[in-house]
Amino acid sequence: MPTNSFPAELTVSPIPAFDDNYIWCLHNEQYAVVVDPGDADPVLAFCEQHHLQLAAILITHHHRDHTGGIGKLTSTVNELPVIGPRGGHITGITKSVAQGDLVKLPLINREFSVLEVPGHTLDHIAFVGHNALFCGDTLFSAGCGRLFEGTPGQMHRSLNKIKRLPASTVIYCTHEYTQANVNFALAVEPDNSALLEYDQWVKDMRSQQLPTLPTLLATQITINPFLRCDITAVKESVIAQANTELSDEIAVFTHLRQWKDNF
Repeated sequence: MPTNSFPAELTVSPIPAFDDNYIWCLHNEQYAVVVDPGDADPVLAFCEQHHLQLAAILITHHHRDHTGGIGKLTSTVNELPVIGPRGGHITGITKSVAQGDLVKLPLINREFSVLEVPGHTLDHIAFVGHNALFCGDTLFSAGCGRLFEGTPGQMHRSLNKIKRLPASTVIYCTHEYTQANVNFALAVEPDNSALLEYDQWVKDMRSQQLPTLPTLLATQITINPFLRCDITAVKESVIAQANTELSDEIAVFTHLRQWKDNF
């Protein structure tokens, strides 16, 4: 499983927060950029421990467990860039971005393109570049985000947008939901050999209290039912659960998400 998709001079570290959040920190030997800092204190502690200066914040969506640390972090670092979704609804954003915009982070010598991926929320964006995707709560390992604001069609299109990225893309999700997601995925595809193997790996990792993230898009395409609504085994399983005929992939996805919500 991947640990870092970046050249040696840049590291991506998970900073644990709350019960199951990861605040991803991209850092070289001097500067750090963090993604979705719901809590400022672990970020400040990490930067102090590693002698890093916070250079920017990236925000994927407005939920408090992804934005709650902005105020304290910006109060400790003067003129700190905070880059996130347009709309003016997230306090502390200094630069709003939308689909196709380029985010330049000169202090860590990286730049990312913005993908709009509505579904979990309407304002949800992701950052892609350097064979990596920081996708917030849109895609999880073996799962996807709940539909708090968007429609099933929106989320399905957003996931397909991600699915079209290179299979070697490393996916940096923001919650350690993997074991619960795998349990559901096995209910959908109990005979998926790749999923069975992945389940054992996840159990081994979590028994050592190690993260199951990041993950490869190639892996997700083989084990994540929400990326497999076009696969016969998934369609048949969802149709049997829904006890009705489903005419297209969005209908399959809709019932799959409802199944997961009540699993």
